[in-house]
Amino acid sequence: MENLLYQSCKEMGIVLNSTQIQQFMLYQKLLLEWNKNINLTAITEEREIILKHFVDCVSVVPHIAMTEATSVIDVGTGAGFPGIPIKIVCPSISLTLLDSLQKRVVFLNEVVTKLSLQNVNCIHERAECAAKENHYRQQYDYCVSRAVANMNVLLEYCLPFVKIGGIFVALKGRDAQKEVEQSQKAIELLGGELIEIKQIEIPHTDLEHKIVLIKKVAQTPQKYPRKAGKPVKNPIQ
Repeated sequence: MENLLYQSCKEMGIVLNSTQIQQFMLYQKLLLEWNKNINLTAITEEREIILKHFVDCVSVVPHIAMTEATSVIDVGTGAGFPGIPIKIVCPSISLTLLDSLQKRVVFLNEVVTKLSLQNVNCIHERAECAAKENHYRQQYDYCVSRAVANMNVLLEYCLPFVKIGGIFVALKGRDAQKEVEQSQKAIELLGGELIEIKQIEIPHTDLEHKIVLIKKVAQTPQKYPRKAGKPVKNPIQ
C-alpha cells in the first residue's frame, strides 16, 4: 500500500517523503477504526482508500500555488477530505476544517493530534453560519470542497470564505461541466469568475475526475450565504 501511494502520487508530480507516507498510513488506520462506530466513508478496502480518497484529494496540489503563508478552508470536510491529504503534502499551510457534525469533528481532532499536524483548526459549524462570521468570511486564499453539493449550492457555501484574489477549488465528477454551466448566475452574483475546469487522471483508477477553479474577483454580497437550508431548497438560478 505504501508503494502504491508513493508511485501514484509520483505519477502526478508529487514526491512523498517517508514521514508523509507514514502519516497517510496512520490516517488510513484511524479512518477504518473510527468508521466502525461513525459513518465516515463507504470505501473500506485499503487499496481503494489510497486511490479514491488520498490520491484523489492530493491531485489538486499540482494545480494550485501553496506557500508557507497560504490559508485554506475545507468546507464540508467530512472525514477530512480533501483538506487533510492536502495538508500532509503541503505541511506549511494554515488549514481550517469545517463540518456540521460534532462526531466527525472529534475524529478530525484525533487525526490532527495523532499525525502531529500543525496549524490546523477543526470547526463544528454549518457553512451558512460560519461564513457570516468576520474571522472566517473572506479570510482564505483557497476554499476547497469535495462531494458536498451541486455546484450552484456549493458556490453559496464556499465563495463567501474566499479573499478577493483567492480561489475556490471544487473537486467534481463527470457532470462538472454541466454543473458549472447551470451555475453561471451564482458564480457572477457571489463574486466569482471561472478560471478553468481541469480533467484529472487518477492513476490506477477509472475515475472521471475534474477540478473546477473559480477566482474571487468581487466581494460576496452580505446576504449570502442565506440561512441554513435555504441554499439547498432554493438554489441560485
